[in-house]
Amino acid sequence: MPQTRSQAQATISFPKKKLSRTSNKAKNSSTTKLEPTKGQAIPCSPCLNTKILPLSPRKRLGDDNLCNTPHLPPCSPPKQSKKENGPPRSLNPKGRRLVFDDQLPVKSPDKTEKARVHQNKIISSAQKDQTITTNSEQKYPPEKEPACVRLFRQEGTCYQQAKLVLNTAVPDRLPAREKEMDVIRHFLREHICGKKAGSLYLSGAPGTGKTACLSRILQDLKKEEKGFKTIMLNCMSLRNAQAVFPAIAQEVWQEEVSRPAGKDTVRKLEKHMTSEKGPMIVLVLDEMDQLDSKGQDVLYTLFEWPWLSNSRLVLIGVANTLDLTDRILPRLEAREKCKPQLLNFPPYTRNQIATILQDRLNLVSRDQVLDNAAIQFCARKVSAVSGDVRKALDVCRRAIEIVESDVKSQTILKPLSECKSPSESPVPKRVGLAHIAQVISEVDGNRMTLSHSGAQESLPLQQKILVCSLLLLTRQLKIKEVTLGKLYEAYSTVCRKQQLGAVDQSECLSLSGLLESRGILGLKKNKETRFTKVSLKIEENEIEHALKDKALVGNILATGLP
Repeated sequence: MPQTRSQAQATISFPKKKLSRTSNKAKNSSTTKLEPTKGQAIPCSPCLNTKILPLSPRKRLGDDNLCNTPHLPPCSPPKQSKKENGPPRSLNPKGRRLVFDDQLPVKSPDKTEKARVHQNKIISSAQKDQTITTNSEQKYPPEKEPACVRLFRQEGTCYQQAKLVLNTAVPDRLPAREKEMDVIRHFLREHICGKKAGSLYLSGAPGTGKTACLSRILQDLKKEEKGFKTIMLNCMSLRNAQAVFPAIAQEVWQEEVSRPAGKDTVRKLEKHMTSEKGPMIVLVLDEMDQLDSKGQDVLYTLFEWPWLSNSRLVLIGVANTLDLTDRILPRLEAREKCKPQLLNFPPYTRNQIATILQDRLNLVSRDQVLDNAAIQFCARKVSAVSGDVRKALDVCRRAIEIVESDVKSQTILKPLSECKSPSESPVPKRVGLAHIAQVISEVDGNRMTLSHSGAQESLPLQQKILVCSLLLLTRQLKIKEVTLGKLYEAYSTVCRKQQLGAVDQSECLSLSGLLESRGILGLKKNKETRFTKVSLKIEENEIEHALKDKALVGNILATGLP
């Protein structure tokens, strides 16, 4: 075969080049796209810019023959990986994401960095070819961050604040008692500032603000006047009436006094209170009617102390009994100077209870937690029964607890951007009239007459026998209150007749306490258990109607007491 290559022409060795597939694919897809012109492929050799190629392919040498460069046909596009065929797909679905824990979602840096690097590559290639830049920008649009949504429990801060102000502690303001507070304030200023002894007796039903008004005034006076000493005792905590003198002595001298007080302690106290040196002493005896004793020596001694010569004692007695000084202490009437000043606290009216509730609730939130209709309904019910404002506060607080537990059991779905602080959150659900009615029916309703079947078993047998015994005893003696000792004797008699086992007297007191919590019985506790007074809180015909369905209870009521 004849040689076409001339002898003078040098032989060129062609070095082999290994191409990296992964690196060249990305470069070929972005920088080495070739455009067909007139059906021929334009080679990418760097010598194309300086040399004019011969027309015959045989006369092209080495690199000019496109042997060592990747040759891409015009109709064959470069292969691209799955990631390069389109924009990077987000693993999360478009739209909103749910966050179920307390930690906020963290943005993934990989996607944003990849998008930023990719956009930089597009900008660098835009300087070479404008068409490639526009195509790349259309291919990779910026990714939108999905909106995060979170499951939240309903806020209950407003309910907690409302329950806090509806407690029975002494408030800063006492509406509807301005007149009584003015009388107490004038009395204390006159006697403390004027170094003048005296006595004051506050009477009224439970929950009418006697102790609260007195405590508020004494706290204010302590800030203004410093020349007096205050001693406050609750007589319900004393074992007997004579124990009041050691309790007073312990507060005066701030040391333990021996148990057998006797006349020596009384004499020492009288000497201390009539001495010329020392500050004025304000002695407050709450539940003063518990100092009832044989001959009323204790009460007479206490009320005579302010009228001793050079006495520095200001005595203030607080009790529920309206006519204590007239009925129990008739000898005070004979000595005009020993008679204390009287001040009665009437029960709260409907409007006064509503004003107190509204005044308390206005301290915590702009949005009303209780509806106005619910407040009025509670005020009407409580004022009609007792006028005890503490009961109204307890009813409202219990109704708020019912609504709060209902709201906290619910979850709501809302975006994180719309989350407000607990102080700015509105009231999710208001306390309505139905909630107040539910609580009042639980507190004051007849626990024994229940609508659904089988509910009679909710009252134990021993409690039913005790109620029947009390009903029979009040009918026989024709009185409304009996002592626990007499009630236990009647209960034991009924149990023997019916051949049932009876509980002891301490257990009988526990049964009476359970019935009191149900609203069936009323107890007036005494220092001695046998003298605790027991009374029925509901009508006799209702008790008989509720209990006569059972054969045993009906037999007890029919047989009666011997």
